[in-house]
Amino acid sequence: MTHTQVQPDLAVERARVLVKFGEAWSGKNLDALMSLVTDDCIYAASVGPEPGETFIGRDAVRAGFAALLAYDAGGESREGRIAILGELGLAEWAYELRDASGRATVLRGCDIFEFTGTLIRRKDAFRKCHPRSL
Repeated sequence: MTHTQVQPDLAVERARVLVKFGEAWSGKNLDALMSLVTDDCIYAASVGPEPGETFIGRDAVRAGFAALLAYDAGGESREGRIAILGELGLAEWAYELRDASGRATVLRGCDIFEFTGTLIRRKDAFRKCHPRSL
């Protein structure tokens, strides 16, 4: 694996983008999320039939973001650490979900982002979770 050296200012700006993305995701703000991605963006969701589900292009990515925000709607979003490694960004996150009895379950995950300039070109999401009861 090769690492791309990035100018410090670009790395700082990419870190700011990840913070803004986390805030927009927690706030369920689709317009803010879409302002941070490229026109040719790709979203590889952490749930779906592939496993996961891949959305390509702005319209599909917006629909994918909306679907996952709805999927996790019952949870309280928590942002975690972020890191920038050249063209890649990493972000940890968690959701606290409660069942009908009020018992809390924490679902944890991470995203791998690929950047073009200061915009997100690809978001690949991964999650660790407890199986949901039917």
